[in-house]
Amino acid sequence: MLLGVIPVGATYGVLALAAGLPVLGAIGMSSIVFAGSSQFVGVQLLGASVPSLLILFATLMVNLRHLLYSASLAPYLESLGPRWKVVLSYFLTDEAYAVTIAHYSKQAAPQARHWYLLGAGLTLWSAWQVSTIVGVVLGSVLPRSLPLEFVLTLTFIALLVPMVKGLPSVLASISAGVMALLTVDLPFRLNLVVAVFVAVGVGMTAQRLEQARR
Repeated sequence: MLLGVIPVGATYGVLALAAGLPVLGAIGMSSIVFAGSSQFVGVQLLGASVPSLLILFATLMVNLRHLLYSASLAPYLESLGPRWKVVLSYFLTDEAYAVTIAHYSKQAAPQARHWYLLGAGLTLWSAWQVSTIVGVVLGSVLPRSLPLEFVLTLTFIALLVPMVKGLPSVLASISAGVMALLTVDLPFRLNLVVAVFVAVGVGMTAQRLEQARR
């Protein structure tokens, strides 16, 4: 998974400088925000001199999916205190969620649950910071025509396929893909948010119908 994260982080570093961010600002965004999709949206809007409130709204919309990630992990981490939950929420990313929920779902009572998520998050955080610095330092050398973001897409496909089991999962996955394509013209990548909520609705409905049939 890091093979997909590192080139994307480097790409962000290049784009951040191209958008006019200072070196420390570009690196600081990776440390504070630590969310690839919203960082890409943020630097693009900053480069276009969009008002700050609109940038905050756009990045919030892009990151709404983290509410669903948190809700999905909550049953496994409900015994933790507030401090642990705050720390883990900072390290919760797409990739950290993907490997953690896959690990949790394989075990009825996974041991060291919070340490597993923390380990995944710290590993990805470290790779993201280093790759951002590489992108900032070597930004003028890396060719911008390289489709680096697609590497991460392939990584998520490889993670997704083994987890799609049963009709509800299949229908949720298909509906997410279809809806993301149908609403691709929405601004600020809101098509991803729409696709997530539609997929959750379809998956839950299919699951309830399946349970009722049984």
